[in-house]
Order: sequence, then structure tokens, then C-alpha cells
Amino acid sequence: MIFNQVIGQQEAKERLLQLVEEQRLPHALMLCGPMGSGKMALAMAFASYLLKRTSNDEAMLAKWEHPDLHFTYPTIKLSSMSSDHKPVSDDFAREWHELIMAGPYFTMNEWLEMMGGENQQAIITAGESDALTRKLSLKSSQGGYKVSLIWLPERMNIECANKILKLLEEPPQQTVFLLVCEEPEKLLETIRSRVQRMDIRRIADKDIREALISRRGLTEENAQRVARMANGSWLKALEMLSADSENELFLDMFQTLMRLAYKRDVKELKTWSERMAVLGREKQKRFLDYFLRLIRENFMYNFQNPDLCYMSEREEEFAKNFARFINEANIIPISELINKAIRDIGQNANAKIVFFDMALQMIVLLIQK
Repeated sequence: MIFNQVIGQQEAKERLLQLVEEQRLPHALMLCGPMGSGKMALAMAFASYLLKRTSNDEAMLAKWEHPDLHFTYPTIKLSSMSSDHKPVSDDFAREWHELIMAGPYFTMNEWLEMMGGENQQAIITAGESDALTRKLSLKSSQGGYKVSLIWLPERMNIECANKILKLLEEPPQQTVFLLVCEEPEKLLETIRSRVQRMDIRRIADKDIREALISRRGLTEENAQRVARMANGSWLKALEMLSADSENELFLDMFQTLMRLAYKRDVKELKTWSERMAVLGREKQKRFLDYFLRLIRENFMYNFQNPDLCYMSEREEEFAKNFARFINEANIIPISELINKAIRDIGQNANAKIVFFDMALQMIVLLIQK
């Protein structure tokens, strides 16, 4: 992978290359930024750049099979594993290779699906830190850098974090650590103090727009709409392009709820809440996040300023008639209601009760003026 395959982020690319050119490359560099900003794409491109300096075998890098490149990532415990086994990255090497060969822009949900653990919490275990220590103790096979690329180090458990800290304090010879982090505040302070942090901003709208046109064949108008709604995230842009995007389902559920609440159809609202209850908690939380966004967008729609609106064509079509029901009197109570539902679902409350209560309260909130 080369830098021109990374979407936007020209300033970050130049900063990384400058570190090498000026011989100021730290032994540990942490790229921090929001999901979809291209942190992993930058880290993989930079790792490839470092290894190419002493390696003539570009085929290995093209397939991400270079012997001096070591990936570390969160894993899960499969039922087939023994009770005392601590999962390590090598346990899922085939799945990881398949994921990154498809491209450097992916989500934790996609990775969990690849591992077959959609309902589990993926972590980096102490077993991984032991395995990484053994790998990095070996000499570079090509005589240049060894690169340890750690995706989402904030998911290390405390035992693993302490062992990785030792590696960072006494790094093996010719080793560069590249950490790709979304929630740096969850890392040990001692780890944060041992790395040089580089903050990666959201991707500029124009860069997403240009990528949508050149890589996905969108028209200028459609690319502009998607880029604005993506809010700096290439992953969000791809999600909106997906024909089977769950946002289509979420919009249908949102429209149904609002129409039933407006008609005060309690019986059908109960049926709606039962449909929501079977979606699964992670999907329920994503729906509620979507709900919050659409409520805010409908409120902003009332200002009749297109630059303030970030909706798809279907969402905006619905907003033409619905937006007038979201106003100064109810925008805050509705937002508070949804945030309470998010908290309740996160605490394993009965989903049928949570969504039915939310639906009934929407009847009252929609008539506030």
C-alpha cells in the first residue's frame, strides 16, 4: 500500500515522511483520531514505506506478508479454545489477512463478524504481549526496521498493557511501534507518555467527494451530498452507499414510530416496540443513535438553510412534512428521552419496556409547540 491510496490527510502524510527524512522518527508513534478518519490506512502506508526502504520484495508488502511487519489486534475467545488459552492475533491470522486485503478502512463490527463473535467484547490479552515480545526479539530478516502495528491498543487488558509498557520502555533494536488509537484516554498514562502522539483529523469533505467520484463513480451532486453527511468519515460514506445499509431499516422504523405516535395508535406502537426488541442490543443502540441524529436534522431543517442539513434524499423527503413537529419546545425533551433509552439498553433493561415507554412518550412530545 502506498500513501496515494490514503484518502485525503495530505498534512499527516507529509508529517510522517518528514520524521524519516529529518531522522526524527520515534520508536513509538500513536495515531489518534475518530473512526473513519483513515488512521489505520495511514499507519499501514507508513509501515509499508519504512519496510520498503530496505526490502526489494514488494510482493510481500502488497500481500501484507512481510516477515518484519507484525500486526496486533483485539481478539475473542472461541468455544473451541481451551479454558486456559489466552487468545492471540495469530489465532485469527487468516481472518485478519482477509480483512486487510479488502482495504485498510474497516470497523470493529466488521472485524467481530470476521471472527464470528458479533456479541463478544474483543480485547488484546497478555498472551498477545508475550507472543509479540518473542517476535520482536528476533533480528530483522531484511536488515532494516521491524514494525509492530497495534490496532486499538486501548483494548489491551491491564496485564497486557503492563507488558507492552515494558517493550516501549526498552524497545528491541530497530523496532518501530505504530499504535492506531480511537480512545487514547483509556490507555495507561505511562503508555501515553512513552509514545509520540499524532492527532489525525476528520477527512475533508472535498477529499471524500473526490474519492466517491473517482473510486465509486458517483455524480458530483450525489458525491457532495454523501460527503457532507459522512462528516469526515470514509467509513460513514461507504455505509451510506451500501444498498443493504441498516440505515434504510432505521429510517423505516423511525417513520413508522412517528406516524403511529401522531395517530396515537397504542396497539401498533406496542407491536413496533416488540419488533425493536428482537434486533439485539448493539443494533438497538445504533438505531437510537440514528434516531438522535435524525431528530436533530429535522430540527435544523426548520431553519430552511440547506447548508445546515445533513440528510439523505429519503430522509429529506420525509422531513418536508415531518420537520415542523420538531421544535424549540420538544427538541430537548426528545433528546433526553432517547439518551435515557440508550443508557437503559446499555444497562440490559428489558428492551420491550424501554421502547414501548419511549413510543408512548413520543405521543405527548410530538404535540408540544
